Amino acid sequence: MDLFLPEPAPRPPAVPSGPGPLDRLLKVSRIYLEPAVREHARGREILARYPDAERVEVASHQRIPGLFGNEGNVEAWNRIKGSTLVLGVKKTLSFIANDRSSDFIAPSTANGCVMACAYCYVPRNKGYANPVTVFVNIDRIQEAVRRHAHKRGPKLEPNTVDPHAWVYDIGCNSDCAADAAISDNVRDLVRLFTSLPHAKASFATKLVNRELLTYEPKGRTRIRFSLMPHAPAKLLDVRTSPIAERIAAIDDFVAAGYEVHLNFSPVILHEGWQDAYVELFQQVDAGIGERAKAQLACEIIFLTHNAGLHEVNLGWHPKAEELLWRPEIQETKVSQGGGVNVRYRTGFKGRHVAEFQALLAEHLPYCRVRYAF
Repeated sequence: MDLFLPEPAPRPPAVPSGPGPLDRLLKVSRIYLEPAVREHARGREILARYPDAERVEVASHQRIPGLFGNEGNVEAWNRIKGSTLVLGVKKTLSFIANDRSSDFIAPSTANGCVMACAYCYVPRNKGYANPVTVFVNIDRIQEAVRRHAHKRGPKLEPNTVDPHAWVYDIGCNSDCAADAAISDNVRDLVRLFTSLPHAKASFATKLVNRELLTYEPKGRTRIRFSLMPHAPAKLLDVRTSPIAERIAAIDDFVAAGYEVHLNFSPVILHEGWQDAYVELFQQVDAGIGERAKAQLACEIIFLTHNAGLHEVNLGWHPKAEELLWRPEIQETKVSQGGGVNVRYRTGFKGRHVAEFQALLAEHLPYCRVRYAF
């Protein structure tokens, strides 16, 4: 006689305890704010969190005299990130069609970051300083997302983004796990998506913020943990959670109701990169449980760099450019947004993308590739 036993209940996620994830990264001593910020409840909440910070009113969060566009600030790159906060009101609530990480890029609730990854594209638009900017009109942003999702209705044709839901990237210009430690914007969005039957939120992160485990996403938010081998991560992923900590968090986030994918991003070619990634794949395989493996998928994104960011990096982190700036194997590329960047050369890159996917299939055969480029 067959004996059917109930599946064991999933273990509860580890609850947050101890110091917050930004305690060592952000000690706000100056806040730049647009005058209208105080008219919004979220703005008043954030200001109350940092009562001792100097307040400096500015006409626009995009043009702050002495902060953005000041070449001398490059030498104080991390000091500015760790001490400065910008508060603004999001004016443009547009949705950008996308076919890779998401179906749509939602209006951002923040841009910039307290972390300092040397390859990050966001500083290209913020001159010689890149502190986090938080937008306080979260109610209008939520309403825009709600209207857009209702207008789309059900997703009738599966695609590589998701077979059933319209996916909205809510962290294209920031790291939502870090933003969540500054304000409740991310919590509000995660909870919003639990009420949208045909939509799902998504964001990539390099920070383990266990406060997110309490948000009850009910499967409607996808977190993409970005991973690369330990050695380049130690050099390039400045002020982020260690790779081992990110992998160790995956099971807890799955147990808490998140869909968890991986971002192998950016893939940076250097001597011995194949062995380094095999070691990383083995670390992932050993570090996650069957429930996480059953739902695992990934994105593979090879490095795209930029001449302007190269020059900025030479001012604060020149060692990083030894890996990132490789003219002998790179070529100019115009991005989808019209920016002029550099990437690995055509043909050369294609061979290595195929090699990466073959290694992944051998060592993490259950990890579905959503896209690779």
